[in-house]
Amino acid sequence: MDLNLRDIRAFIAVAQTGSFTRAATRLHLSQPALTVQIRRLEETVGVRLFDRNSRNVALTPTGRELLPLLQKSLHDMEHVLIDARALGDGSSGVVRIACLPTFAASVLPELIQQVRKAVPRAGFHVRDVVASMVDTLVRNEEVDIGLTGGEFTDTAFEVLHTGVDRLVAVFPERHALARRKRIALADLASVPLVLTAPGTSVRAVVDDAFANAGCTPEIACEPTYMMTAVAMVRAGLGVTILPASAREVRAEPELKVRPVDDPAFLRPIALIKKRGRTLPPVTETFVAMLVDRLAARSPS
Repeated sequence: MDLNLRDIRAFIAVAQTGSFTRAATRLHLSQPALTVQIRRLEETVGVRLFDRNSRNVALTPTGRELLPLLQKSLHDMEHVLIDARALGDGSSGVVRIACLPTFAASVLPELIQQVRKAVPRAGFHVRDVVASMVDTLVRNEEVDIGLTGGEFTDTAFEVLHTGVDRLVAVFPERHALARRKRIALADLASVPLVLTAPGTSVRAVVDDAFANAGCTPEIACEPTYMMTAVAMVRAGLGVTILPASAREVRAEPELKVRPVDDPAFLRPIALIKKRGRTLPPVTETFVAMLVDRLAARSPS
């Protein structure tokens, strides 16, 4: 027979009050019901816990030794229940997300602040990685959700939201392209480019756009991270193509930014989870807020 919390509470109440009558009143029980609980606990542990007569109730030596142990056990189990209920109702929990660096540096900080105002006990585990790694982390269940780039047809994932992120050309303010208000694909084909490395979502869009146009770009450098690409542009190594939402685009006042006048220069984005997996309630709250924010940012 297993210990249960009601019997432990009954034992502690009798031990603290020294009376079955007062303990029953404290627990809102009838005295016979309380007596049944104490007998059940004694049968479970296999030893008498109270010496009782018509005048008083006293702990046996075994009861005295068990009291602090059962008090600690009750305290721990009550807190487990409190924590479990908090996880279940979404008032606490950890949001585990893998995210493109673009969004990790732009959307995520303010969104985390917003979520913490609504759910002060929320925690966050953030992996800012390239698109292919986002998919891997979600697939392996190292995170619960992923914000990634590209079109999704893999049935292993459930898509919670889709949108697009417009790409822009970034170059020094004295570059020949700076005189243009909009940049065409042909303009990009005529200058050295600093493109993010293969495997990144931006690079996939750019490669497809050039391939569909039958053009071969002149690639000067292939860094992995956008900040590196911006530094290379600042050094005069070429023109880069980045999402308009990237903070790196706005962090360099001496660089110019122009939209690319071509419908192919839109990066699909997707919020995904592994199919068949239940999201924690706190993550459901986070997802709802994230979808609202992404929808507000999506270009028309």
